[in-house]
Amino acid sequence: MMKRPLTLSALAMLVCASTQAATVDLRVLETTDLHSNMMDFDYYKDKPTDKFGLVRTASLIEQARQQATNAVLVDNGDIIQGSPLGDYMAAKGLKPGDVHPVYKAMNTLNYVVGNIGNHEFNYGLDYLKNAIAGAKFPYINANVIDAKTQKPLFTPYIIVDTPVKDRDGKEHTLRIGYIGFVPPQILVWDKANLQGKVTVNDITETAKRYVPEMRKQGADLVVAIPHSGLSSEPYKAMAENSVYYLSQVPGIDAIMFGHAHAVFPSKDFAAIKGADIEKAC
Repeated sequence: MMKRPLTLSALAMLVCASTQAATVDLRVLETTDLHSNMMDFDYYKDKPTDKFGLVRTASLIEQARQQATNAVLVDNGDIIQGSPLGDYMAAKGLKPGDVHPVYKAMNTLNYVVGNIGNHEFNYGLDYLKNAIAGAKFPYINANVIDAKTQKPLFTPYIIVDTPVKDRDGKEHTLRIGYIGFVPPQILVWDKANLQGKVTVNDITETAKRYVPEMRKQGADLVVAIPHSGLSSEPYKAMAENSVYYLSQVPGIDAIMFGHAHAVFPSKDFAAIKGADIEKAC
């Protein structure tokens, strides 16, 4: 089943003011695994489709925003590869200053942040860096490490001061932290592009390192954006699908995931301990 490219997450939290606490409802919207499908057209079958296309998802984003007092939009990667458009642009190449067509579209939707997916590495690091430079929103990833400097290749996380309104209509500023991850298996899947250039750390252990730091930096809320799936398998180091293990990390308030091209909640995840497979946000 093809993954619906829009995920909704509704959060309610208390914002402490000088004299009293207020309740703020926040909707977190996510697109993921768009795979360069900007239009609702299947170029492989040469016919329109209702299965994918950011042009269709954009209307859902607008509807979801209209339904919520406070909403933020994030993307979870696998955006520059996966369709004839992605392949065409990779073959053509991007010069400094060029804006990839996917970002010309995404830049109209007011994304807060984007995470790096595994397919972002399919065309090499130089192409990736030139591509995401065209985004009018920041990119994050915490577990890909520059092999030479031993420092994160990307910005591990950001904390965004976000204006919100509480249930009484009063305005507040919520400091929302966002942190991103990619499967360590990119070192196998894209060995030709990455060998000797980067190393990749375990997703869960990386979260355990950075989330306390984000809290110390003043994050009121921490949203994890792993390009990773949800698995019922027992934890093992360097797991590809680490969402469940991330849910056990103290300090993470919400997880927006993707990668697996599956629908959640659904009965496909009945084996996941504690998962509500019936309730949709």
